[in-house]
Amino acid sequence: MSNSEKPHTIRSRIWREEPEHDNPFATRAAYCRGYDVYGEMLGHARWVEMLYLLFRNEAPTASQADLLEALAVALANPGPRDASVHAAMCGGVCGSTAASSLMAALAVGAGQLAGGHEVFLAMEGWAECGTDLDAWRQRLAEQTAIPGSIWPAQEHPPGFDPHGVSTATSVKQTLSCLASCSSGAYLPWLQQNSSAMEAAAGCPLALSGVAAAAFADLGFSPEQGEMLHLLLRLPGAAAHALEQRPLGYKKFPFGTVELENESIKETA
Repeated sequence: MSNSEKPHTIRSRIWREEPEHDNPFATRAAYCRGYDVYGEMLGHARWVEMLYLLFRNEAPTASQADLLEALAVALANPGPRDASVHAAMCGGVCGSTAASSLMAALAVGAGQLAGGHEVFLAMEGWAECGTDLDAWRQRLAEQTAIPGSIWPAQEHPPGFDPHGVSTATSVKQTLSCLASCSSGAYLPWLQQNSSAMEAAAGCPLALSGVAAAAFADLGFSPEQGEMLHLLLRLPGAAAHALEQRPLGYKKFPFGTVELENESIKETA
């Protein structure tokens, strides 16, 4: 049947539903990539297995599920000093709705400084350079603006910390853990060549760079990695926003803001 004959039908390769006999709007059975979600997966599948299945066209292997779960733990809470979590906390202390606090975290955490788009750009590097160190050196030396992109020019090599002096311990621990449970090629290679990569970038490896290698090892595209990075960092933002909410804005360090009185300036 052609699209013109059923123009209002939603088409999806991810999800299929069967309606109840007495209510076409209620779901009797739902299938994700062919797996019976409520009849077979529920109570047996892990959260990360469902997550992987939604984004990929197949269920993860045991090692892939372990890697994604370890990555999810590493990304779950960037901490109160992270800009995205701080944005959510600002929403919380000001009494914003739950959705507003999370949207603030998403907006601030979507950019090119430890955000989702930085992961996207770093994953493009893995797709282009793979485990070719010379190709990485050339790419890291030629960071330029993308013609026609809505994003500003990159101010530092994606996946590296522009303000860092040495590799943070938490980044080393995360890379070591993820590389040990990865069946892919990128994380182990990154662990072996991190010093050379940091020398080429001129700054230390960041957690976003480790996350990008992990997403690439799991077979995700840069677009999928960017989306998952945004999603997996939300739990910490939500928890900190709720924690700050009852304390109120008078106990929250918004920072110093200078306000110039324009009327006084004009009459001076």
